Amino acid sequence: MKATGIVRKFDENGRFVIPMELRKKLNLASQDDALEIFVEGDTIILRKYEPSCVFCGNLTDIITYKEKKICKKCAEKINILFED
Repeated sequence: MKATGIVRKFDENGRFVIPMELRKKLNLASQDDALEIFVEGDTIILRKYEPSCVFCGNLTDIITYKEKKICKKCAEKINILFED
């Protein structure tokens, strides 16, 4: 991990602001962008959310089926299972 030297305090509602320079670096400009939150020991990790395939974790060629993210390869494999 690389230290940024930026320190932020929580407000009375438990919120803090991610500085604009970090949001720009991660391309988090829109209100529609999302972050994933991970915990590793006593460390909180924030990462830009990228939808991935629910089966294999692939990040490319993602389609949505019944509100689930599936890559085209897994969708093709599922289709083969149900072909007569």
